[in-house]
Amino acid sequence: MKAAAPSRLLFLRQFVLVLLASAIAVPTLAQKGQPAAGPQSTPPAAVEQQPSPMASPSPSASAPREGFWGRVNPFARKKWVNGRVDPLKGQLNELDEVNARNARDIQDVDRRAQAGIRQAQSTADAANQTATAAGSQARNAGSLAQGASARVDGLNSTVAGLDQYRQAKEVEVEFRGNQPILSAAARRQLDEFTANLTGRQGYILEIEGHSPLAGGAGIQSSGRLAEAVKRYFVTEHEIPVYRLHSVALGNAPTAGEEETRPARTGSVRIRLMENSLAAQEVASPHGAAPSTGAERP
Repeated sequence: MKAAAPSRLLFLRQFVLVLLASAIAVPTLAQKGQPAAGPQSTPPAAVEQQPSPMASPSPSASAPREGFWGRVNPFARKKWVNGRVDPLKGQLNELDEVNARNARDIQDVDRRAQAGIRQAQSTADAANQTATAAGSQARNAGSLAQGASARVDGLNSTVAGLDQYRQAKEVEVEFRGNQPILSAAARRQLDEFTANLTGRQGYILEIEGHSPLAGGAGIQSSGRLAEAVKRYFVTEHEIPVYRLHSVALGNAPTAGEEETRPARTGSVRIRLMENSLAAQEVASPHGAAPSTGAERP
């Protein structure tokens, strides 16, 4: 009994080793024993020609075989991996091309937008410069218009003052016996009256002849007296004739006088009339206001 026990244990050990070896060898043999494509293997067309009417479709017929280990073969070959990766590479390359084209389009749009902005800015700057120049021209035109208006106003006032005269001085010379002969006293009066008229501008002399006679005789007599005074001014003091204005009034009274004059003598009244414009530049001969203060046109 004791000799049979070791032999039995030895048998059990050998049996276990055989089982382990079988467990290891069977998967290896199964992988190596997969049918390979060759001239002796049955073609797929022949197999498809004899399908079993009751057989269900095999999963291996629709899906590619991927080995004994399932859908993911850890021992897959490089060709098998490239077959799966190449479509993904093509899609990635296509996406890269689309992204590059979009980037180029964006750059082109940005470049054109920047060019349009620069052109619009230059146009706006040119319009601003034109508006500024137009504004300065308008201001210059306004200044010229104001200056022209001021000059026109000055000319109007000048023209309006051309015929405006005021009385600066007055004298009355008497004639003895109503004869047109100037006495020594009358000459001295006329000399004093015209002392400051040499070179003077803007004046006239009003000469009124008066006579004690009435009617036509008085007018003729007073006219001779006025002419005697005018002749003395022209010959002795070289006063231009256009500055001398005379009138024969006979015995007609003037403003502020009595209705009749004395019957014993005739007289001539002389008034120095200054233009209002000339009076602004040249002072009155005596630097004083006129005796009567009356103004005449």
